[in-house]
Amino acid sequence: MPVYNKLVRDRIPMIIRNNGVECKVRRLDAGEFEREARKKLTEELNEYLEAQNAEQAIEELADLLELIYCLSENHGYTKDELENIRSDKAERRGSFSERWFLEHVSDE
Repeated sequence: MPVYNKLVRDRIPMIIRNNGVECKVRRLDAGEFEREARKKLTEELNEYLEAQNAEQAIEELADLLELIYCLSENHGYTKDELENIRSDKAERRGSFSERWFLEHVSDE
């Protein structure tokens, strides 16, 4: 019997059961969720870094984004509030779209 002990998407238990397989799950409290979601972020980031093509990469980025949205809500912020914070920061500090790479800053 495989043991996973990891955070899964909401419909995974139903999908497993619909395939005729039993599984044991439990609902995490907010603190446990944050801890497990951080682990899942690492897992999904590694999968993104190992992606072999754009299609695999975008799937993993979608997983990362879903986790980020859920963590934002866990911290008491909606997706819209998160987007407003992101947008404000992009306005103040810029985005990454111009692809600047800082090599050094003089000591003056």
